[in-house]
Amino acid sequence: MEDRFKYSCLDLFMTLFGVVSFFFDLGADIWTAVEFYLEGDYHWLGVQLFLFFLSSVLVHIFSWIWFSNDTLEPGFKSETRTEGWMVKYGLVFHIFQLGLPLRYMVAIELGRMALKGGQSGHAIYRTCDLSMLRLFETFSESTPQLTFMVYIVIQNNKAEIFLCVKIALCLFAITGSVVDYHRSLRSFLPEKSKLGCSSSVVYFLWNLLLIAPRVGAVALFTSVFPPYIALHFLLLWAALLLWAWAQHTDFMDSGPGEWLYRAMVALVWYFSWFNVATGRTMGRSLIYHTFMAVDSSILLGTWYWYRDPLVTDHYVLPLLLALLASYLLGLLLKTIYYKLFHPKIWQPLPESEESNLQMRCLSISESSNSLNIVVNFRSGPTVYPSTVVVNKRMRTLANNFYSSASTPCNLTMNWIEMDSLV
Repeated sequence: MEDRFKYSCLDLFMTLFGVVSFFFDLGADIWTAVEFYLEGDYHWLGVQLFLFFLSSVLVHIFSWIWFSNDTLEPGFKSETRTEGWMVKYGLVFHIFQLGLPLRYMVAIELGRMALKGGQSGHAIYRTCDLSMLRLFETFSESTPQLTFMVYIVIQNNKAEIFLCVKIALCLFAITGSVVDYHRSLRSFLPEKSKLGCSSSVVYFLWNLLLIAPRVGAVALFTSVFPPYIALHFLLLWAALLLWAWAQHTDFMDSGPGEWLYRAMVALVWYFSWFNVATGRTMGRSLIYHTFMAVDSSILLGTWYWYRDPLVTDHYVLPLLLALLASYLLGLLLKTIYYKLFHPKIWQPLPESEESNLQMRCLSISESSNSLNIVVNFRSGPTVYPSTVVVNKRMRTLANNFYSSASTPCNLTMNWIEMDSLV
């Protein structure tokens, strides 16, 4: 059981990949900002800086909340010098937007220690946090910036080198964060149900193929009605925020933190589906994709009606067909993923077994005082050795992602935790 949480060379590689992506993206942001300034495009410079700083602030708020909560847990101790700095001066580092680079340093140091024979739990824990933070950064910065750069290319009817580089790096960041997030989710599967790399490839492809037409639709609409895209985003984001609230998310440790999380979920939903609740997800996914397909169609229809025919006639039909093909292929790959790759390990229990399972859960909660026990009411208890540090945040997302149905026992209490180390 502990092998599933064993730190590997691939984990260290994905962390280093994240570091490279982070600094290349930062360099591209600076290059793009300088080019906008030199060309006198101050309004585009303002949008670029706004997206960059808004994303950085949001990600560092999450980072600080999680890290400060971790330090309050019984048994917490810093394992490296850099982590010790974060314990002492963490708030200052996060205020100056240095929390994420320091988290990368901590993850690399812990990863090297784990590969040299140290405990893997702490390294995996920090890596899981980075996976979530990178995902949030992707949909609060890289994806909006990708949309913005595509809009500029459409507006200017030409692609300058710095714009092409920025678009490529945005795609690079989306690729890394989506694959890394899926790998972190998979670490919570039982060993016999773990999936090969092919599942991550299919997972990434269907996400990218569904994100691409959404980005295209928003960028094309913006090219004909720039002032109204902000209104469109705010109205849709508010509706998605209410939908996240209606699903009774329970991810953060405080009420204000939970609303911040729901706000981030609504931002992610503006571009891509992100499961935030347990139970049957097919209905929610169908509602989401139907709604977003209608919304994107309205955006594309508006662009088609108000576009400049002299400029766009030579590419309008191939572009619309490509966006449609990408969306349909993305839905097809998503269906294939859930049919062939998504593990069927959490199934509803027969009614006759529910009372026995409830007694089993109560027995565990009363008698266990030396194990970190997680009870998933679809597959029975998963017992982690006391040396394993389990990231509760990523485990919650894994439970949401891999859940297939709810049982009465699950509705009353989804997890039982005993003697959690972190």
